Amino acid sequence: MAGAALTALGLQSGDGDGDGGGDGGGDVSTAAEAVGRPARSRRQGDEFRGMWIATVTNRDFPSRPGLTAAEQRAELVGWLDLAVRRRMTAVMLQVRPSADALWPSPYEPWAQCLTGVQGRDPGWDPLGTAVDEAHARGLELHAWCNPYRVAGHADPRKLAPDHPVRRHPEWALVHDGRMLYNPGLPEVRRHVQDAMLDAVRRYDIDALHWDDYFYPYPVAGQAVDDDAAFARYGTGFADRAAWRRDNTDLLVSEMAARIRAVKPEVAFGISPFGIWRHASTDPAGSATRGGVQTYDDLYADTRRWIQERWIDYVVPQLYWNIGFPSADYAELVRWWDGAVRGTGVRLYLGEALYKVGDPAHPEAWRDPRELVRHVQLARSYENVAGHVYFAAREAAKDPLGALTAVLDASP
Repeated sequence: MAGAALTALGLQSGDGDGDGGGDGGGDVSTAAEAVGRPARSRRQGDEFRGMWIATVTNRDFPSRPGLTAAEQRAELVGWLDLAVRRRMTAVMLQVRPSADALWPSPYEPWAQCLTGVQGRDPGWDPLGTAVDEAHARGLELHAWCNPYRVAGHADPRKLAPDHPVRRHPEWALVHDGRMLYNPGLPEVRRHVQDAMLDAVRRYDIDALHWDDYFYPYPVAGQAVDDDAAFARYGTGFADRAAWRRDNTDLLVSEMAARIRAVKPEVAFGISPFGIWRHASTDPAGSATRGGVQTYDDLYADTRRWIQERWIDYVVPQLYWNIGFPSADYAELVRWWDGAVRGTGVRLYLGEALYKVGDPAHPEAWRDPRELVRHVQLARSYENVAGHVYFAAREAAKDPLGALTAVLDASP
């Protein structure tokens, strides 16, 4: 056991390890060439209930860097046991948090969150263990990756000596004091796909899962420095924004095609920021206002990915309360239900369990039944297939008993 962290959260220990195999490849040269494929779920017809387990900066797992392999394994199995107790059907384990890996990847170094030193072998295989132990408990294991984040700092000297950015410094951008891979470079796009596809090939994961970080969130007074890439590759586009969106479309569509070529039974899911566009910007958008729009600000056309069926499921991060003035949860459920209608893409709703009971957030989050109302509302829409909760730490603590209330109200 890993001491105080497990004791405080009431987690249980266990062990296990494993690996898988596979081969194949595939690619498409333009976004429009990729096509959708049949959805896969171990629990077809059941209400999906997922839990994110974040590893970046040791948010959820491991509780701190430098634990022994046995302690880390015990913590991981403890989270899976918690997921069972909380009646989850799936966990989204973050296995590629910052261009590093929770498995022995030939493309990127071992994750810093494991040992405290990026590139240091932790002495076990967290992803292999997670797959085996999740399946033994009847849980789906979705391998959660961040496509472009490199580091929460801007100093490449802090990266592992064999990190791709140390070998290819031209691949990286710095924005708001953080490093990311440059989404405008085809060689970068291929590399990040290769790195993530390695997990698909080698392990019996149920899905490859991405979060919402594509082009970085906007920061006032700071521009993304991709002038050189745009000058080289942006010919023929109406403007830089259209070129950036095409870069993101290619990342998604090519990844979809490559997964299909390697293991068509593995689902591909993305959890974007919850607003595609405002209706004031685009009549097809939601009745929301102000703030980020993924299409315009992150250059991520999430609606197109659904329409083209490049993804098998979508988990919009609807981290607002019912009645929130600028982004009403109820309005966004209505919009996303319409966005997936007739496409075959499964819709799960991302829920802000982390906001419950926190005085920094609106008064509605101090009501333990706010999330119950979310679930009850969602059940009135035929295309909503479940919910995913951010994140594991809060699922363990169950602030205000909100998650227990959701489970009590569930069939």
